[in-house]
Amino acid sequence: MLKDLLLKNRSYRGFDESRLITRAELLDLVEHARLTPSSVNMQPLVYALVYEAEEVAKVQALTNWAKALSIELPHKGKNPTAFLVICQDLRIAKQPEAYARDVGIVAQTMLLRAVEMGLGGCMIGNFYKQKLSEVLELEEHYYPHLVIALGKPDEKIVLYDIEKGESTRYSRDEKDVHYVPKRKTKDLIIEKL
Repeated sequence: MLKDLLLKNRSYRGFDESRLITRAELLDLVEHARLTPSSVNMQPLVYALVYEAEEVAKVQALTNWAKALSIELPHKGKNPTAFLVICQDLRIAKQPEAYARDVGIVAQTMLLRAVEMGLGGCMIGNFYKQKLSEVLELEEHYYPHLVIALGKPDEKIVLYDIEKGESTRYSRDEKDVHYVPKRKTKDLIIEKL
């Protein structure tokens, strides 16, 4: 079952804009995230919930997607309908870099839960932090680590295995199918000499 969730949990960059995400659904994702382990059990991560259309559009304008491709994503009419912004409360823990693992753990947890809910998302690390803080009216002690775009996926993503040394760069074809190369398990193992 976990492998099925992992296979469905892709970095989606195209969504069905008619499927709105509710505050209750975002709270459900945060509920799952709060159950994850935290470094030294400090639990400094907090979340900005973005689900109202006007605010979603403002956040969307501050994100940069799929920079490995030479096309603009998401395409017009395929934007996410919500965002979760993972922030660190610097009053609880001052070093943002010390909690990068925690950010990854909660992000993956929320995205796996989103798949269970029939949704999908994309982690976005390339965004305008200061402008985002202003748009969301975040107090100074909230440091935005990561933006997670959410919605009902509306695109095709294909995984395929590559040989050792081949490029891991993702691509799209003329039908807008997104291809994601994956290194084989045998190439990920460090063998003893």
